[in-house]
Amino acid sequence: MTTNFLIDSYSEFLPIDGDTSRKSLGEGNTPLVRSTNIGPEIGVPNLYFKLETMNPTGSFKDRGMFLAVAKAVQANSRSVICASTGNTSAAASAYASLHGLKSFVVVPSGKIAMGKLAQASVHGASIIQIRGSFDNALNIVREISDQLQIALVNSVNPFRLEGQKTAAFEVVDALGKAPDILCIPVGNAGNISAYWKGFKEYAAAGRASKTPMMYGFQAQGAAPIVNNKIIENPETIATAIRIGNPASWEKAASARDESGGVIDSVSDDEILHAYRYLASAEGIFCEPASAASVAGLIKTSRLGVDLSGATIVCVITGHGLKDPDTALSVEAVQYEVDPTIEAVGEILSS
Repeated sequence: MTTNFLIDSYSEFLPIDGDTSRKSLGEGNTPLVRSTNIGPEIGVPNLYFKLETMNPTGSFKDRGMFLAVAKAVQANSRSVICASTGNTSAAASAYASLHGLKSFVVVPSGKIAMGKLAQASVHGASIIQIRGSFDNALNIVREISDQLQIALVNSVNPFRLEGQKTAAFEVVDALGKAPDILCIPVGNAGNISAYWKGFKEYAAAGRASKTPMMYGFQAQGAAPIVNNKIIENPETIATAIRIGNPASWEKAASARDESGGVIDSVSDDEILHAYRYLASAEGIFCEPASAASVAGLIKTSRLGVDLSGATIVCVITGHGLKDPDTALSVEAVQYEVDPTIEAVGEILSS
């Protein structure tokens, strides 16, 4: 039987009791990998990647979803619902199936990566595609969950952030200290809020001597916090952060301000450059939205900020296999030859 690493390791920081389900898919305890090439090349010798891609459904969402669904079960809910750009739907449907609950996911039609839609589908979710945005979907599920008494498991559910904050604990435990800077993609803004909550709680408990500066990065076409206004029609190749009115906007702004950090934007070109760079230089295959953290760090470095003495962690939020279309659009060197040793050998020696 799979033990629940997060509860076993961090129960004193989590809102659990004897009636809370311990069922787990093995979420958490993800690697913190030191950069081999990118860090030295951009002048950040102490750069690390937090690989949330290694969670059961391939994204950071599993950390919060294990607790949100466990608490839904504890409250005798028989079904869960969420709005999603993809990763939330994958996690919600997986944990719902683990607990024998029905799951309903509401997604913007045509604006969700196929890998994520496939996950929700195979886990048995009822998928409702709307002709609108994620923000429309979130408004719908917030209202309908109250009307029909279905457990809402988006990040407006406080248990989601409680679970997600455990990643901050793991970063400190792995480094032996808090980093100087944590870089993270910002979409609905729950994750930057959760990390900041975790870092503050660990520091208050004496587990860390300081807290990091939080550097959040939105996509340029979906940057409401950066522009300080709701974006009615957000657009970016990074579908996971294509959100125009983040639910945790105020919490994210507080994380930025309290930590002395920044929330900035990066272009789709910068995101795609970082996406390819991570794969080719570090062997890390992430979805485009995840690369926003690295794109933002590269942009910060290029602006002349001296980061040479800083310990920096970039959060890699979701696996590249969630968005195979983007991966397949990257130009690759390919050949088609006759099935002979000579034909293959000619290419290898050219």
